Amino acid sequence: MTKRPTRRLLAVSAAISVVAGVVVPGNAHCTDRVRDDLSQQDRKRVAAVTALTTDFLKAEQYEAMSGGAATSLASVNINSFSHFSENITFAEEETFKLGNALFQKLWVSSPSSTQASDGLGPLYNARSCQTCHIKDGRGHPPEGAAEATSMFLRLARAARTAEEQTALENFSEMSLPDPIYGRQLQDLAIPGLRAEGRMVIDYAEAPVMLAGGEVVMLRRPTYSIAGLAYGDLDATTTLSPRVTQPMLGLGLVEAIHEADILALADPDDKDGDGISGKAAIAIDPKTGKKALGRFGWKAQSATVRQQSADAFAFDIGLSTPEVPLHQGDCTPAQKACLDRPDGVQKRLGDAEAPPPVMDLVTFYAENLAVPARRKASFAETLNGKRVFYETGCTGCHQPKFVTRRDAGNKAHAFQLIWPYSDFLLHDMGEGLADGQPVGVATGREWRTPPLWGIGLTKTVNGHTFFLHDGRARNLTEAILWHSGEAQAARDRFAALEKQDRDALLTFLESL
Repeated sequence: MTKRPTRRLLAVSAAISVVAGVVVPGNAHCTDRVRDDLSQQDRKRVAAVTALTTDFLKAEQYEAMSGGAATSLASVNINSFSHFSENITFAEEETFKLGNALFQKLWVSSPSSTQASDGLGPLYNARSCQTCHIKDGRGHPPEGAAEATSMFLRLARAARTAEEQTALENFSEMSLPDPIYGRQLQDLAIPGLRAEGRMVIDYAEAPVMLAGGEVVMLRRPTYSIAGLAYGDLDATTTLSPRVTQPMLGLGLVEAIHEADILALADPDDKDGDGISGKAAIAIDPKTGKKALGRFGWKAQSATVRQQSADAFAFDIGLSTPEVPLHQGDCTPAQKACLDRPDGVQKRLGDAEAPPPVMDLVTFYAENLAVPARRKASFAETLNGKRVFYETGCTGCHQPKFVTRRDAGNKAHAFQLIWPYSDFLLHDMGEGLADGQPVGVATGREWRTPPLWGIGLTKTVNGHTFFLHDGRARNLTEAILWHSGEAQAARDRFAALEKQDRDALLTFLESL
């Protein structure tokens, strides 16, 4: 069985070292970083319980409880991603439900007769969080009905000046916006303004032969923009398609101790296994300091609150204390957009989504529960788990962690969780490259997405589109698109007998 050796944090030119819990640029060889929330005895217990198993004859203890005590035990149905953590308090249930109401709230343009519901846009992609995060689950590319999409184009260009390059290097900018269209293509606009343009996708299909003669067709997308309303894009601007990610277990992910993620990093592949995971760096808007990035397709966000604030600003066009852009992603080149009135209610604060709104939406996002596993102890599932491990998938999809004892919310503290991700950046090859660097992530690197809940995608969202742009129409296609650091695991999957490939898929569908 292929087994990944224990990893240590190693220095590279864009590497990081950890000092007093803060991620900073540096070249120090950090091998002695340990969890400061645990006693030595507890560290040994955690190491033992999170070690990769070698026994595939039975399920591991608590394996079906993917989110620990926070796991949702509700019946499987279309609402399976929308339940609150089972272990929050009764008072917190009310907070969760208020956050849910704001998550589903439809915002309107300013000025409006409504109170504290205006501020939309002026250019935007959605009128509510729920519009993109359909049933709190996975987005999809437009398939026939463009208005049903939950996918957008991120825009970024090369630095033009030394000051811009410095901003990228010190992470005050994760990427640079297009001078006219900003950081994201907005395909909707309030009355009186023109939307920026419309995403166009063209697919070309190519066959891939698997062992036993099975042929799988992979579709390769190319992206362009039709109807650019405000002039041409910068010559260096790149287009990066992104589908919305499931919102499961985000608070638990934030509660993973950074030492446990950094211990998996090996940016120079010193252990020689072909996998060189790299930790991402982000800026925590609350502290203004560098922190470990762990959310988003390129791990560009350090916290759930930061991710929520960015979505408010660039998806809906609402200002928050963290991102105080009252006109959203409008740029100086879009004067008519900047001249539109904003929706700030001074009696509530200096932002269209003031602190109480951010508090509630963040709590909601942090406490969407991970569903319990299905059939975790069944023989066919265990056989697929064995194949998953032997194929080398755990090289990036780290099965389990134990969260911090000192997590901000007791519901997230000291939980054994099973996200199946190392939350590191990996080179996934040219086939999946978007050519768009974000922070320390190159144009070929992506954060390992968690796999928990993946088997319920069809049930909740009515589709099985996977990867960052939904090009894969099922899990087999998603695996076959893996390249770069995942090439060896992908090739092992393609070489499996059909019964073993099917077993691995059965395991994934149980997550």
